[in-house]
Amino acid sequence: MSARSTLSVTAIAAATALLAGCTSTASSGSGGSDISLVHSGKLTTCTHLPYAPFQSKEGKKVVGFDVDLVDFIASALKVKQEIVDTPFEGIQSGEDLNANKCDVAAAGMTINEVREKNLDFSTPYFEATQALVTKKGKPYSSLADLKGKKLAVQQGTTGEAYAQKNAKGAELVQFEDLALLLTAVKTGQVDAGVNDNGVLYDYVKDNPDTEVTAEFNTGEQYGIAVRTGNDALRKKINKVLKQVRSDGRYDRIYKKWFGTAPKKSAS
Repeated sequence: MSARSTLSVTAIAAATALLAGCTSTASSGSGGSDISLVHSGKLTTCTHLPYAPFQSKEGKKVVGFDVDLVDFIASALKVKQEIVDTPFEGIQSGEDLNANKCDVAAAGMTINEVREKNLDFSTPYFEATQALVTKKGKPYSSLADLKGKKLAVQQGTTGEAYAQKNAKGAELVQFEDLALLLTAVKTGQVDAGVNDNGVLYDYVKDNPDTEVTAEFNTGEQYGIAVRTGNDALRKKINKVLKQVRSDGRYDRIYKKWFGTAPKKSAS
């Protein structure tokens, strides 16, 4: 999800952490007795839909790059992945993990200092940057071009934070999720939108009346998050991420969802 929220909610996260000790956990059955899961036989993943191609619904099934990647982790633990769709704020704040709503959070989420106060992240698994999407033919190729215009941002994301800092003179219009933001751009409710480049390129591919007109070098990296202090699960995730990069599985799902091989620098 992007580069998603930079808002600090440390107080909420700390309060909900008290709930963690009250929720029963079960052995993963993976042979690692130090790894326990919220529900026996399941690796429960919190995400926020839609955020294609990282996670989105295809019929009744949730699919995407993040989904495939976490499936590799679940397989290594000898369990099945179960996905919970939940508001992004509860994910990035650590609230959902602290309350044992899920074991991991995989939501196209950028690693940053604010979130690292509330979550423990895996090694980075994806490189991203912010980008600008407009209706095709519109004369907006920079944030400066949007002075006096309406710029859509997704609530609580790093894209919103970037626009707040850099889109001087633009009117920021906040949307709860990516789908609403993109609809607003497509229908002309706003003049342009800012979000992660991966999701925007995926959208314009199927919506040729829109285009990505600029990228901003924000140097973001996505990580899979676990509850603070859950080192056993975090280390297992890192081990699996390293394995799937070396054996070609990462490249395979990357090409499946993005249509090209990953840059070697993303490893």
